[in-house]
Amino acid sequence: MNLFKNKKFIHRNSRLSLACLLGLMFMLLVAGCGNAAVAPSKGELVDPPKAGGAKEGQSANGQTNGQTSSVAAPQATPQAKATVYPLKVKDATGKEFIFDKAPSRIISVSPSETEMLFALELGDRIVGVSDFCDYPAEALKKPKMGSIVKPNEESLLAANADVVVAGISMKTPAVEQLRSLKVNVFKVEPKTIDDVLASLLMFGQIFDKQEQAEKVVAEMKADRQKVADAVKGLLPEQKKRVLLEFSPGWSVGKGEFMDELITSAGGINIYGDSTSYSQLNEEMVIAANPQVIIYPNNLIDDKSKKTIDQIIKERSGWGAIDAVKNNRVVGVNNDWISRPGPRMTKGLVDIAKGIYPELVK
Repeated sequence: MNLFKNKKFIHRNSRLSLACLLGLMFMLLVAGCGNAAVAPSKGELVDPPKAGGAKEGQSANGQTNGQTSSVAAPQATPQAKATVYPLKVKDATGKEFIFDKAPSRIISVSPSETEMLFALELGDRIVGVSDFCDYPAEALKKPKMGSIVKPNEESLLAANADVVVAGISMKTPAVEQLRSLKVNVFKVEPKTIDDVLASLLMFGQIFDKQEQAEKVVAEMKADRQKVADAVKGLLPEQKKRVLLEFSPGWSVGKGEFMDELITSAGGINIYGDSTSYSQLNEEMVIAANPQVIIYPNNLIDDKSKKTIDQIIKERSGWGAIDAVKNNRVVGVNNDWISRPGPRMTKGLVDIAKGIYPELVK
């Protein structure tokens, strides 16, 4: 960083001694450097983030550097944060990447990560997406690269991307297979809201979109805080029992972001004692007697061709469940609750409204 830019250190008619001048230069050169970042849990910045844009008279971490001048400096226009390359980053597999510059040709083979990249205004750099990437609408126009589990190798090689971003659905063996073909796969594996926030900030560093990443993160945090404020006064006995049936016959337990959405919304997940994803035990659900059942809107069962709420209401014995009896079977946006991406906190707000409509507006 040029610490002398736009500064007039030697004024007309001044007579600084050589010793004073050298002392002043030394003070400037040892001025403070940037703060270390908190490393994301599912991929991490190996080096602390480095950014331009410190104000006149400040170091990069916002500390004053002690510099004074007898002439008032003109007000400079604040500079956008800029990543300093090379940048070292580890992905979720532990592989270390060194980015010499911001990648200009990007492929994303995961809908969640595709949404993140578009949210960071990187659409003009995206040269391919998975067959399932459908948001935003611009993603539908991008060349298709195959499935989220095992993309089309020929398509990836032909696209000649600087980096291929993979998500939670692609397992490490598939990642390593692509890497053996010289496909530069960067995998993330967000399982919590905080993981998604960390991934967004990390992508902001990698792709030199720090300010946009911070903006998206701030919006997501505001959604989460809105819900937290709405339900913070609930007593334990006021919290409602919730079943989230995200797919016909399937619910979710601890360790997955959908469980976090329920608990962050002030609900008690009736499958909270299980881990990962669980097939429904209908007798157990009846015994647990959920007061609210959350399901994804517009999701059709392949076998019966019915929506999930139709299936729920037609199950034998489920008419006695409080949620069914009191018409508290609530549909929410499928993508918002199934993709750990920038819209997941909208899903959190929707779930909270479904559980506590009187508290969350």
